[in-house]
Amino acid sequence: MMQRITVAFGDGIGPEIMRATLEILEAADVPLAYDVIEIGAKAYEQGYDNGIPPEAWETLYKNPVILKAPIRTPQGGGYKSLNVTIRKRLGLFANVRPCRALTPFVHSQFPNMDIVIVRENEEDLYTGIEYQQSAQVVQALKVVSVPGSEAIIRFAFEYARLYGRKKVTCMTKDNIMKQTDGLFHKLFERIAKDYPEIEHEHKIIDIGSAFVAARPYDLDVVVTLNLYGDIISDIAALVAGSVGLSGSANIGRTHAMFEAIHGTAPDIAGKGIANPSGLLNAAIMMLVHLGLTQHATLIHNAWLKTIEDGIHTGDIYRTHQSKRLVGTAEFAQAVIERLGEEPKQLKAVRYEKTTPIQLPQPVYEPVQKTLVGVDVFISKYTTAEQLAEQIQQSNPPIPLKLIANRGMQVYPDSSTTFCTDLWHCRFVKTPEQVVDHQTVITLLQQLAEQSLDFVKIEHLYYINGKRAYALVQGEKEEDFFAVADKMPHP
Repeated sequence: MMQRITVAFGDGIGPEIMRATLEILEAADVPLAYDVIEIGAKAYEQGYDNGIPPEAWETLYKNPVILKAPIRTPQGGGYKSLNVTIRKRLGLFANVRPCRALTPFVHSQFPNMDIVIVRENEEDLYTGIEYQQSAQVVQALKVVSVPGSEAIIRFAFEYARLYGRKKVTCMTKDNIMKQTDGLFHKLFERIAKDYPEIEHEHKIIDIGSAFVAARPYDLDVVVTLNLYGDIISDIAALVAGSVGLSGSANIGRTHAMFEAIHGTAPDIAGKGIANPSGLLNAAIMMLVHLGLTQHATLIHNAWLKTIEDGIHTGDIYRTHQSKRLVGTAEFAQAVIERLGEEPKQLKAVRYEKTTPIQLPQPVYEPVQKTLVGVDVFISKYTTAEQLAEQIQQSNPPIPLKLIANRGMQVYPDSSTTFCTDLWHCRFVKTPEQVVDHQTVITLLQQLAEQSLDFVKIEHLYYINGKRAYALVQGEKEEDFFAVADKMPHP
């Protein structure tokens, strides 16, 4: 039975590599029907700020699977990333990027490299929530949630179990970002207990990235947050041989999108020399997802045999390893000619039908939140001492504990750090006080009466008896916080 999928030809080299990929699928008699949508550069030019017109959305919603060539997002001008928009709108929370070496036919320092990067796809800094809060300071909001983190972490372990992987490595920067990355790491350790047969470990992202680049044979499945995953998956692909060879899957609960990991390469667009392997490998992942495992096996082995026979496009052509330099269409034809063959030196693949990964719907217990203060960000050309004096003149209903600038405490203890025009003023209640939203409103009214330009506030909470905000650099945690159960509750 024919299955309908959505196809987007993309920008730059996109149309060329998509045509080559579809020719291979058709030659392999893959039972697919295509609904082609026009998204990307032309849609941006027509005024759609995310590059997707309404009729394209209708098709994207209707078909559960999308095969997409690279899309170019215009720089500046308020344009939204098409990729990020699709991933978030369709709930494609998991990005999966296998990176496997093909030595000696494609050069890599690590012949046995075979790792999979599983990246959270909807949150982190890629929410795109940014502000300019003063003349000198802009800010991005890093969003990490319990449901989002649990979903990607459990997906990584389920993926390892499904494909016989032995280890899952979590990478974060929770030695610095103790709340956001700390939450991700904490959930990883908790969920790992549900998979005792799979080894698990945690690495700080900087040394973890070094492992990807220099010791990938020590890694198997890596799970991490959005930005880190975007960076290390490109590192892994290049270390394995070429960014042009890797495909990726974006998996959600109802939809999935498959794409190459490289960009539109406008410098070679229209020249017929682009390597279609990245998109072809994404299409192979798509076939596995659709349960068309025989076709996935057939095409993947034909592609491996083509690589093994030294028929290479310019990006991977090396005189001592390659035998024939070909363009996009010639490479596709070489793969078609080898359908039914298997590689002799590279390991042939065998895809078996599997049950798609299904994640349970989580159940969350209510938490107890206690408001203990508020951070007020004030934009003003002044000094910390002058600002503190002006705040005190307002007789704030919550005591001013400190003032920080760029995350460093600068009042009451002086600091030599360079200060911008955005001041982080932390107001914290005494143990005897009870604060609520009305208290915060009163505080803001009094600051406004002092002509202080507050541009943002953040409530400070204890959640289930634990501090739920980070201390600034130089801030001391008082005994009041260490005995949370003795705090008065509103």
